[in-house]
Amino acid sequence: MIYFLFVLPPFLLGLYAQWKVKSSFAAMSQVPARMSGATAARRMLDAAGLQSVGIEQVPGQLSDHYDPRSKVLRLSPDVYGGHSMAALGVACHEAGHAFQDAQGYAPLVVRNLAVPAANFGSGIGATLLFVGAIFSFPALMWVGVALFSAVVFFQVVNLPVEFNASSRAREHLVEYGLITAQEEKYVAKVLNAAALTYVAATLQSIMTLAYYLYILTGRRD
Repeated sequence: MIYFLFVLPPFLLGLYAQWKVKSSFAAMSQVPARMSGATAARRMLDAAGLQSVGIEQVPGQLSDHYDPRSKVLRLSPDVYGGHSMAALGVACHEAGHAFQDAQGYAPLVVRNLAVPAANFGSGIGATLLFVGAIFSFPALMWVGVALFSAVVFFQVVNLPVEFNASSRAREHLVEYGLITAQEEKYVAKVLNAAALTYVAATLQSIMTLAYYLYILTGRRD
């Protein structure tokens, strides 16, 4: 019961956020745009002098991301070729990450450095906590909690990175004449829904860490 008190609220928020993203993307996919997502992202990148950043189509739905190692935007089919406000919003959000990378945006630098620790801590941290609880080895449990803290750190740092990328997309879409100021509200609906998923993921990691700490302090007491 205690576990559900910690984990269930952010889990439900995460489910709602996923539904909100899909429904918002579907709705804004019905609002036409004058160009495809790939074209809008290309114009946004070129206007900023980032002609060297490539754009590729990848399989999947909402599998869009920016690869800082290859300097490539990878867009899902619906975004790459979609002529809709949803496609423009998502594509230019990823272009926003390319802007951050080119400008050395500090939170992005920190987030990228935290990725290996977060990937390691997400799996090993919970395992060590579980094993330590079975064998009544508090020190091992604390190591597990410390490793999982890297996940929380990553999620917290990720928030300003994602919010800033969305802000750049909304600003530059209008500034570069890719959409009108009146059309910006349609792009905002998709990007605001996506922002909720980042908030939910951060809350989930924080509450999971809080539950782990609750277990440890309870055992100690």
